Amino acid sequence: MKLLTRFFCYLLLSISSICFAQKDKYKQKIDSLIQVKSPRTFNGVVLVTRNGKVEYSRAYGIENAKTRIPLKPNDQFEIMSNTKQITAVLLLKEVEKGKVDLHSPIKKYLPSLSQPWADSVTVHQLLNHTHGIVDLEKPLAFRPGSDFKYGNLSYILLGKIIENVSHQSYSQLANELFKQLKMKDTFCYAKSDLKKLVSGHMSNEKGLTVSNDSFINDENMPADGVISTAKDLSVWNDFLHKGKILNADTYQLLISPSVFSEHDVFGTGKMGYGYAIRIVKDHGVSYFGHTGLGDGFTSLNVYVPSSDVSIVIMENQMSEINTLYYYFEKLIRDIVLQSSLIKK
Repeated sequence: MKLLTRFFCYLLLSISSICFAQKDKYKQKIDSLIQVKSPRTFNGVVLVTRNGKVEYSRAYGIENAKTRIPLKPNDQFEIMSNTKQITAVLLLKEVEKGKVDLHSPIKKYLPSLSQPWADSVTVHQLLNHTHGIVDLEKPLAFRPGSDFKYGNLSYILLGKIIENVSHQSYSQLANELFKQLKMKDTFCYAKSDLKKLVSGHMSNEKGLTVSNDSFINDENMPADGVISTAKDLSVWNDFLHKGKILNADTYQLLISPSVFSEHDVFGTGKMGYGYAIRIVKDHGVSYFGHTGLGDGFTSLNVYVPSSDVSIVIMENQMSEINTLYYYFEKLIRDIVLQSSLIKK
């Protein structure tokens, strides 16, 4: 009788597993999705990893609209504002060395600033976009710490702080960190050495148009200037979120919501924002995420700590219609968040 009971239990479990596997076809769903032609086409790379191992990897589309060379999974993309997280980490490393106090006014580290607000805006407020600076020559848009306004200028200033206290260029420090982490295909943009960087494109109903000139320069490098691959960004997630770059206390500063803001990629309503990282809860899952857009490139980097899952989506195109910027990125993320890879 016991043997018969065990057999039926085993049979039920087997049937349940088969049914669940058939239901949870996230790979097929992503494959089908990226071949959709409307409302726009997908042109990029998707990588999903769990516990550091590849669960899904696909390159779909072309490197350049003129040469029509197919994209490869290890191609390099401009990650645009996903660069800001790297800048935040470099700044926090200087905090760990005792060279920067997050709550000191930025005038302390940028003595050349002559504006009165340089004595009231803090490093912390640059990191979480609550500084109120809209232009170096204009008054603040709001009292520091009282509101949130996302932009590049604060991270450009953070880059200058990093350089002033370290006595090294931003690119030197960032490239040294990438080397330490064995992110072999990640580097700060350099027009003289583009390596395997694919072309950016603007897209519309007629197709892709190559964006010939990058707007990245030494000035805005800390806001937008890092080049990477999907694999290297998943490596970054692995090192960052497992305590291999920052110490535990400093890491908590990075991922703790110090302000709340809204971003349509991550749903409606305000959500937590740390230092260049959004703290999101969606589909019953808590995760970290950030976007990057510009220069003919689009990127989304998501990490789910409870499941040790990274979702990295990089496209070398940027839609001319703003409602379609992250069309595929959002759908692919949602497919993975609702898959068996994620612990509920």
